[in-house]
Amino acid sequence: MINIAVLGYGTIGSGVVEALDTNQEVIKDHAGQEINVKYVLDLRDFPGSPIESKLVHDYNVIVNDPEVDIVVEVMGGTHPAYEFVKEALEKGKSVCTSNKALVAEFGPELIALAREKSLNFLFEASVGGGIPIIRPILRSLNVDTIHHITGILNGTTNFILTKMYEEGSTYEETLKEAQALGYAEADPTADVDGFDAARKIAILSSLIYGKNVDFNEITTEGIRNITDVDMKYAKALGKKIKLLGITYNIDGKIYSEVAPHMIDKKHMLYMVDDVMNGIETHGNLLGDTMFYGAGAGKLPTASAVVSDIIDEVKHLHVNIPIKWDAEPAVLEDHSTHWSKFFVRVDSECEEMKTAFKIEQLLTLEDHPDEYAIVTEEMTFAEFDAGIKGREHIRNIIQVK
Repeated sequence: MINIAVLGYGTIGSGVVEALDTNQEVIKDHAGQEINVKYVLDLRDFPGSPIESKLVHDYNVIVNDPEVDIVVEVMGGTHPAYEFVKEALEKGKSVCTSNKALVAEFGPELIALAREKSLNFLFEASVGGGIPIIRPILRSLNVDTIHHITGILNGTTNFILTKMYEEGSTYEETLKEAQALGYAEADPTADVDGFDAARKIAILSSLIYGKNVDFNEITTEGIRNITDVDMKYAKALGKKIKLLGITYNIDGKIYSEVAPHMIDKKHMLYMVDDVMNGIETHGNLLGDTMFYGAGAGKLPTASAVVSDIIDEVKHLHVNIPIKWDAEPAVLEDHSTHWSKFFVRVDSECEEMKTAFKIEQLLTLEDHPDEYAIVTEEMTFAEFDAGIKGREHIRNIIQVK
């Protein structure tokens, strides 16, 4: 029997305990032995709950118990999660986590510490919730050179954009609905401003390049400026607007960003709607692959956490190699990145029609005070030079 401790009994922590109980025989069969939750750490009390007798409020009880082999960190945030995880590894306990903030900021250090101690620090659930993506990148796709990854990595923003597209509602109206349904926090900044997706694409980038991609250096734009009018133009173009996390490598030059994009039906992520996530990879041998599923939620995320627990049980004191070094990856200047651009302009601004080589010019009958263009592909530097000093621009969205 292997004893584990779960740090945090919120949505994910309670899901982990539930998953271990519900599928205990299947999990025991895969792990090779019984997995026992010896402790659950939380500041709250849960009288009458199944974990009441296992609940502790002092982390020292867990970290100083030699019978605990694996610590499951599902508290969220970076502190005290970082301190707890680091101490667990230093005292000979493997760790798995769903905490993308922790992994994005301290991943290389904790991976190196686990390697040094012949332990494991695993984090499948930190990207894409229940979607298996990290393990496939490390094991199944490790023969390929992955040239690019493009993902819808945040369910909250995907829900908002889907509802706006399907119902014609405004951003503000749809955000309130997302909050009422529990998909968005009272403070939705991390989601709607793209920071959550930036952390996730930083983790995936670091794994495929083997060097540390700092999420703070990723050009990041959220969805606050997307309007119901933008959605009308997207429909007229046969496209949808999605918040994409993108990373790619061209001739050794690494580009990474998070931003809204218009994509058409030929794009693999076009049909990824509502709260679902989708991740597309392209390798030099396998070509295009697609990973799709629930990117968040109690049991989907818990399933990914438990898969890491099983891996760590099967590799007690045997390190599973993860190449993610502390050496920083150098991201290319965003100005050299290529894209097409959708631009909405006041109708009085005629000069925008001749400022660029244009693929399409559009107008909407119910918005006669404006028009839109779709440019040919160009660098951001060229585009920025073309709009410099120009007024009357209502919005700009990249086009894939």
